[in-house]
Amino acid sequence: MFQYSKILKITFLICCGFQLSAQKISTKEINRLEKLAEKVTIIRDNWGIPHIYGKTDADAVFGLLYAQCEDDFKRIEMNYIEKLGRLSEIKGESVLYNDLEIKLLIDVDEAKADYKKAPDWLKKLLNSYADAINFYLYKHPEIKPALLTHFEPWFPLLWTDGSIGAISTADLSTGELKAFYSGNNDKVAYVEREKYVQTGSNGFAFAPSKTESGNSILYINPHTTFYFRPEVQISSEEGLNVYGAVTWGQFFIYQGFNENCGWMHTSSNVDVADMYAEKITNKNGKLFYEFDSKLLPVIEKEITVKYLKKGKLISKKFKTYATNNGPIMAKRDGKWISLKSNNRSMASLIQSWVRTKSTNFDDYKKAMDLKANTSNNTVYADSKGNIAYWHGNFIPIRDKSLNWSKVIDGSISSTQWKGLHDVNETVHLYNPTNGWLQNCNSTPFTVAGNNSPKKENYIPYMAPDGENFRGINAVRIFSKGEKYTLDKVITDGYDTKLSIFEILIPSLIDVFEKNIKPESVEYSELAEPISILKNWDYYAKENSVATTLAVEWAYKLDPIIQKAYIDEGQLDQVENTKNFAKKATVQQMIPQLKTVIKDLNSKWGTWKIAWGEINRFQRSSGDIDLKYDDSKPSLPIGFGPGSWGSLPSFKANYHNNSKKRYGYNGNSFVCAVEFGSKIRAKSLLAGGNSGDINSKHFSDQEEMYRKGQFKDVLFYKEDVLKNAERTYHPGK
Repeated sequence: MFQYSKILKITFLICCGFQLSAQKISTKEINRLEKLAEKVTIIRDNWGIPHIYGKTDADAVFGLLYAQCEDDFKRIEMNYIEKLGRLSEIKGESVLYNDLEIKLLIDVDEAKADYKKAPDWLKKLLNSYADAINFYLYKHPEIKPALLTHFEPWFPLLWTDGSIGAISTADLSTGELKAFYSGNNDKVAYVEREKYVQTGSNGFAFAPSKTESGNSILYINPHTTFYFRPEVQISSEEGLNVYGAVTWGQFFIYQGFNENCGWMHTSSNVDVADMYAEKITNKNGKLFYEFDSKLLPVIEKEITVKYLKKGKLISKKFKTYATNNGPIMAKRDGKWISLKSNNRSMASLIQSWVRTKSTNFDDYKKAMDLKANTSNNTVYADSKGNIAYWHGNFIPIRDKSLNWSKVIDGSISSTQWKGLHDVNETVHLYNPTNGWLQNCNSTPFTVAGNNSPKKENYIPYMAPDGENFRGINAVRIFSKGEKYTLDKVITDGYDTKLSIFEILIPSLIDVFEKNIKPESVEYSELAEPISILKNWDYYAKENSVATTLAVEWAYKLDPIIQKAYIDEGQLDQVENTKNFAKKATVQQMIPQLKTVIKDLNSKWGTWKIAWGEINRFQRSSGDIDLKYDDSKPSLPIGFGPGSWGSLPSFKANYHNNSKKRYGYNGNSFVCAVEFGSKIRAKSLLAGGNSGDINSKHFSDQEEMYRKGQFKDVLFYKEDVLKNAERTYHPGK
């Protein structure tokens, strides 16, 4: 999905026009919003975490969105600019086809229609969402939105789960979409959507049989873009009391817990979107598609996308096409390709909310029975000692003889979806006898070690996910662990073993010793680095030179070893790495290590650089797109990229020829929670909860983040009051 880059400034005239329209709020409306705000109390604790209290759920949502705006309005706005397909209005023509893709897959008119027919309780929450943001903008005229000066209550129906920027497009790329709708299709070959980027999260659950207290424990560890998921608590007198991480601009806790149960979502590779080859016929200037030997008219729709160019908004109109399968997204081998997907639904938004009010395992299973979560796996634990795992949730029923990762014939009814699988038909596991569950965006068939579901019992499209090195690391650790406490879970969750190098380093040493002659210059250059790697324990550490050598070297190897998500019939990351290591030649390994040595010497004057010197955390502003600077303060980070096996993930890159790598993705909100007669929990954020550089809560957790030192969660109101920093009503 499109990643945000630097926001372009809108011209003065455009901004003035938007601001003038934003100020048109009637006295009656102001009075109504003021009365709403009086019904809500926000208590900021000593970490700046907002605890919101309201009489009704709608009151709590009002307070939640107001508090989010206080902490980082620009991220709220940017998320909805993207979901509205209006990013090119501030970023220009370069993202025009990203907007077209969104408009093809997320229909604004459908969202508006859903709002009109929403049940009363949901409509109240949607209204509170919009009221809170609009009230914040009224109260803060100094805030200059990039584009959206008024928020509508149907906006959340464009984005109905908590995944950041996730849309399901199978492996159709935005480049293919651009080629088709720009008329340059013949010049662009099919390129598989990027699957080498390791993203996602870790979720762990421990049953009473594995804990010291006899209570279940849940570990919540999303790996996301930093600062895109703040920490919050929302409570009402209607049975709502939930704590956890919320994605900016959404009104439900995405990953978190209430007094009865908790849930952690990891990214899923379950097949939820399919590509169809259409048979198109032109008859007398009109387009038709074939379906069961009949010709049906192609659905044509004009979509207008505006983009900013030299301070002016330019409109570009696209004639788009669709069949009964979905919008036409590409052309391959001379055939139009349509996409069937489910990228927003009211049922998904309802599920996202009702699970936060689950009082027990049965309640949570009822939420899962809505079958509307298209992008997530779920790791679960509760106060009665249950632990559970679901691999995906929205899974269409399809012909199991076909490989649904490929393009399917769209002209016959036998390839149509035939409803959704019941949850009990999908890959899931309740209360395994081993007493623990783990998922690291990896196969569900190792979720409980030897007690995992068996692959042969499920249709391939239900779980094409392969194994990865975080999954291997987690199974290794938990298979040996006993008597877990919150602190022990946190310690194991920060295990930094880079398991991939257990395969790669022995192969490198073998290639070196068999092929590089001791009397050669090459041998003398590499003998010491090879010796350091040979004696390394494979754990990433701040003071480790071996970690530097290994990580820098691995990034220069065949990118197949980084492939994160796979389709049916493909080898996973672990098997690809084993195959690579087994067949690796001198040319595939030695020049890459020499390049690392050369680069380090060039940048640092020596190749003996500790990992913490290179791997850095730096938050120098509240901008969405941070600039990194070697001359500014930064912190050393000892753990490494999750793609190589480290359970805590810290994905870092070089920026603008910097000497150091700076992190931008990985551990963000992390939380361990123990369910008993009372909740006990500890949590941690990357940097801090505020996006305001002038706030003390902008960076008050960064040293803790570096060391893996968690703070106590203040779940009960009496504890919140004892640690209150500020208590107020929205707008006061």
